[in-house]
Amino acid sequence: MPKSVFSGAHRHVVDALVEGRRRSGLTQAQVAERIGRDQSFISLIENAQRRVDVLEFFALCRAMDVDAIALLKQIEAKLPGDLRI
Repeated sequence: MPKSVFSGAHRHVVDALVEGRRRSGLTQAQVAERIGRDQSFISLIENAQRRVDVLEFFALCRAMDVDAIALLKQIEAKLPGDLRI
């Protein structure tokens, strides 16, 4: 059984956020501190155990100094045409 309660397209969101954090050279703890949360909050997201809403997505991108719109476009390009939620 997969570790994540989410599957499919959600993985693209997670992968993009992890990649963005790593490119920024930040740890989970550093990103968490910048948004006023615990490191475990970032861990849950990166392990695909927690979904991210749009405001959280923008907060995370700002904390990582990542262009949120560019990241969304990157995610969109990987999504299947018959996306289901």
